Amino acid sequence: MGNEKSFQDNFNEILKTIETQTASFFEGVTESFVGKAETLRDGTEFNPVELPRDLYAHTNAQTEWWYYTGHAETSSGKNFGFEFVFFKRRTDLDKFSLVPLRLLGNPIYFAHFAITDHEGKKFRYAHRKSANGMLDLPASMSEKHYHLRLGDWTIRESNGAHILRASINHDLIFEANLKPTKPVVLNGKDRQGVSFKDEGEASRYFAYTRMEMDGDIIWNGETEHFTGSAWMDREFGTWTPTNNQKGWDWFSVQLENGTELMCYQLRNAEGGVSPFSSGTFVDTEGNFTHLTHDDFKIEPTEYWESSNTKAKYPIRWKLTVPKFDLDLIVTPVLEDQELDTRGTTMIVYWEGACKVESSDKSANGKAYVELVGYDRSHDAPNLAYFLMGNQFSN
Repeated sequence: MGNEKSFQDNFNEILKTIETQTASFFEGVTESFVGKAETLRDGTEFNPVELPRDLYAHTNAQTEWWYYTGHAETSSGKNFGFEFVFFKRRTDLDKFSLVPLRLLGNPIYFAHFAITDHEGKKFRYAHRKSANGMLDLPASMSEKHYHLRLGDWTIRESNGAHILRASINHDLIFEANLKPTKPVVLNGKDRQGVSFKDEGEASRYFAYTRMEMDGDIIWNGETEHFTGSAWMDREFGTWTPTNNQKGWDWFSVQLENGTELMCYQLRNAEGGVSPFSSGTFVDTEGNFTHLTHDDFKIEPTEYWESSNTKAKYPIRWKLTVPKFDLDLIVTPVLEDQELDTRGTTMIVYWEGACKVESSDKSANGKAYVELVGYDRSHDAPNLAYFLMGNQFSN
């Protein structure tokens, strides 16, 4: 018995040595081709948000995104929701098993676009990535002004308006102009846009919670004008949550009384809620109040299982914020608003248009909800899937 244990210990030690040497080999090869990895920590991680500079891209941010969601009605009375997001990822600290990801690209750009057709009860989405390689779509994110591009998908600013363009295949083209109707909201406890996700780990996070929107959509062979209301979230930085953090539930709510609510719960491996969960309430004048995790409660009341991934998501919620007398029921327009983006950002998540009803009918409205971490395929990402999943539309 002792000999068996000694043999197993020696074998495990040999495997560990081989793994260390293999990792060193791949790191050496990567350094030869693309240079050494940077820490992406430059001492500015807790600096207040600075506008307009922080609307633009950043060299040293490990992760950053520009996130738009909205609710629209066409001139013929059709209703739809949309999600449009650009991501930039510095890959200095990322690996696929033992292979440094920066060998494949640094930075790598991603974008997701989705449309929820209320009356048609259809959900369509597309996702892209680019490292500006030989076969990639051209991508750029300016650090000097607000201009994002991945192929023919673009976001830019002109005279205070945010101008969006996206498409799905050749039969759906979305173009919109968005103008903020309230001042920018700086999330976080200090109300300066520093949002802590864990002890000593923070992003910079701000939002335009109410944007007047109009545009045109080519849809089912017809071009229609639309109007509506949108929400923009901007987040960037280099932060490393603990391994115990397993996902989040995020809500952006626009109420008919002219107020807005953003809140999110960070979930741990045991299904508990992190004390770093937080939110923001915005009044009719644009004044905003930080919410701690004790100031609100998100209670799932129904669940839905995806036929595609078998992930089980909460699909209806009771959302309460006692200090602002909010007692809301949030329900999706469609249950299936799941995006499988394993070929680009390597995750499966649910992001969907929802309706909001208050218990006393005084504060009905609309919302977008994002659910991340209920599918766990990203715990063991597939390199071949990632390499081949350059562009997808459904």
